[in-house]
Amino acid sequence: MPKKRSGGGLTGTQQAAKFLGISVLSGAVLAGIALPAFGALGLAAKGTVKGFDEIPANLKTPPLSQRTTILDSKGGLIATVYSRDRTVVPLKEISPHMQKAIIAIEDSRFYEHGAVDLKGVLRALNKNATSGGVTQGASTLTQQYVKNVFVEEAGDDPDKVAQATQQTLGRKIQELKYAIQVEEELGKKKILENYLNITFFGQKAYGVEAAAQRYFSKPAKDLQVEEAAMLAGLVQSPSRYDPVNDIEEATKRRNIVLQRMADVRDISPEEAERAKATPIKLNVSEPKNGCITATNGAGFFCDYVRKSFTSDPVFGKTKEERAKIWYRGGLTVKTTLDPQAQKSAQRSIKKHVYKSDKVATAVTIVQPGSGKILGMGQSRPYGYGKNETEINYSVDKKLGGSNFGFPVGSTFKPFVAAAALEQGRPVTQVYPAPYKMSYPDSISTCNGTWRNDGGDVLENENEKEVGPYPLKKAMEMSVNTYFVQMIEDIGICPVVEMTDKLRVFQGNGDKLPVEPSALTLGSDGISPLTMASAYATFANRGTYCSPTAIQSIRTADGRSLPVPKSTCEKVMSEQTADTINTLLGGVIDSGTGQSAGLTSRDNAGKTGTTDERRNAWFVGYTPNLSGAVWVGSPTQQVKMTNITIGDVYHSKVFGGQVPGPIWRDAMNGALEGWDAPTFNKVSIPDPPKPEETPDGDGEDNGGGDGNEGRPDDGKPGDGRPGDNGGGGNEPWPGISVPSGQTGGGDNRGGDNGGGDGSGD
Repeated sequence: MPKKRSGGGLTGTQQAAKFLGISVLSGAVLAGIALPAFGALGLAAKGTVKGFDEIPANLKTPPLSQRTTILDSKGGLIATVYSRDRTVVPLKEISPHMQKAIIAIEDSRFYEHGAVDLKGVLRALNKNATSGGVTQGASTLTQQYVKNVFVEEAGDDPDKVAQATQQTLGRKIQELKYAIQVEEELGKKKILENYLNITFFGQKAYGVEAAAQRYFSKPAKDLQVEEAAMLAGLVQSPSRYDPVNDIEEATKRRNIVLQRMADVRDISPEEAERAKATPIKLNVSEPKNGCITATNGAGFFCDYVRKSFTSDPVFGKTKEERAKIWYRGGLTVKTTLDPQAQKSAQRSIKKHVYKSDKVATAVTIVQPGSGKILGMGQSRPYGYGKNETEINYSVDKKLGGSNFGFPVGSTFKPFVAAAALEQGRPVTQVYPAPYKMSYPDSISTCNGTWRNDGGDVLENENEKEVGPYPLKKAMEMSVNTYFVQMIEDIGICPVVEMTDKLRVFQGNGDKLPVEPSALTLGSDGISPLTMASAYATFANRGTYCSPTAIQSIRTADGRSLPVPKSTCEKVMSEQTADTINTLLGGVIDSGTGQSAGLTSRDNAGKTGTTDERRNAWFVGYTPNLSGAVWVGSPTQQVKMTNITIGDVYHSKVFGGQVPGPIWRDAMNGALEGWDAPTFNKVSIPDPPKPEETPDGDGEDNGGGDGNEGRPDDGKPGDGRPGDNGGGGNEPWPGISVPSGQTGGGDNRGGDNGGGDGSGD
């Protein structure tokens, strides 16, 4: 048995083993590894370590996590995001004082020894033996660098970090082996550069450049000797010597570093004393990390960019792979966000809806023809405090939005009209459109028949809204019963096909329910971005372009990454799109959207209000831009009656009343300085008025006054049913009307319908 020695009764070999944190078997050598310092001491591995034949390529030049910079379309900064605040710089951009300070305090013989410092180990062993414990280490800068690489690759996963720092035989041997090979591959200068860029300096600052900015608000190349000494002193224990929280401890540690620099003759004793006498003068810069720091209210857009990156296979096969690239950082992401449009949207939001209001608003602006998202904001800021949220009300759930989006109400009606026009219905199409009616008993679908088993009824907003109406008037007045009769006429399938081509889906990604309330009156949740993009198709004369937020991405080493492009597809004829543009222009000129109208340029749009006024919308566009505005309670719990929004009282909120002016003001500012192209409008003739006809008396061709249930007077007729139906077969001469709906009747009465001449 070996004799007991000083240092806790351990032999020199055992002390070396304890120092290294490993177990030993006397007389063996480390299998397959040339370790000059420890082979002589007779260290042996208890067990085996695999995988030492090849050094990992990323150990020599590890992909260090850095800041990612997100820019708007003009190159302006939106935000910087990072998992670790780091800016990698070359050695020539690091102060010589900093280089000398870190070597002096961490590894003063760095340029003299190899990967393992035998003298340092022996010195540590002697010190530890004298003190009776393990008080001094002997890791070289190279060994520390290797350990830091393992920690860096572990990321923020606590289990992986623990594995990377565990004091096991395998880990120690692995570090030593890699340190030897790194010395051979990189050389001293590159190792020092990598070390200074990877090391943690406290206060969320990784690498010396971030640390210099954090503590002194200056680049690392401008560090003075006393500043460099303070930073070098942090490496041993960033929390203990943190100057922000304990200036006294930080000063003591800095002075130790300065003395060590004098001892190794990096500075003179006089320089050291002068530096020691200089108080630490911090100029702290708070780290600005994440989308919460985004300018011009673009936090939600910033987060949308992040989620778009991590969800798009173009950036990596798996979500984990994409997330690793994003959080490694070092990217410069140029986005589509237009600073003028974004500022205008936020200015309008703040003017009309307050952060503290019971309801919120979201505004999204896209460019027809390109799909570029130019603006995205909302009244409740991006954040975690009161009346703040991380939920992006403008987008679908998978990209940060609410669960289902928000019911869109009558802003859905243009999709029905477009489907009908594509089916060959004339723009002068007339339907009876009574004030109140039951949903049709049945409506054909793509795969069968929808049936009104519950006997559901619907009504118009106003009791005076009584047909018959042509399409133009029905769109301007947003007549519910008209569009339900339209979908009964054409069937549900053409509307489903149209909305599928326009990518109009629920906020959770599901297709819309196959029922008339969803596919006519917008009863289901859809996101503002989806609506703005769909309406942009009308402005783009029938070509849909998918929304996109990223223009280009450049990596830290200057490489360009492929980015997803907007895909454009013709989904309706130019004639149909031009007709919708004309119809929706009428909504602004003389319909429910008059308060949203822009001056001096063509514009079109549609209002929408849902049941119990829980949601109000305006979606509108010019040939240049398309924008959607939603107002409501994110939880759908607030009925917008007798409510104050932005210091303005409203007995009832309408789509044209609150969302409309928000859209108007946002678009006015966004379009300032833009050209003002015009739509290709179509001519929509007024339906000819019928000749005067005596009141029906119930004879075979009776009908009488059913012909007078015109939208211009809305008066019911008093014709009595006859064999061929009250109201006649031609309520407005020359205008086609589906059979069974002639004369504005409700299909009661005569053998061929037409009804009681009531004009319903």
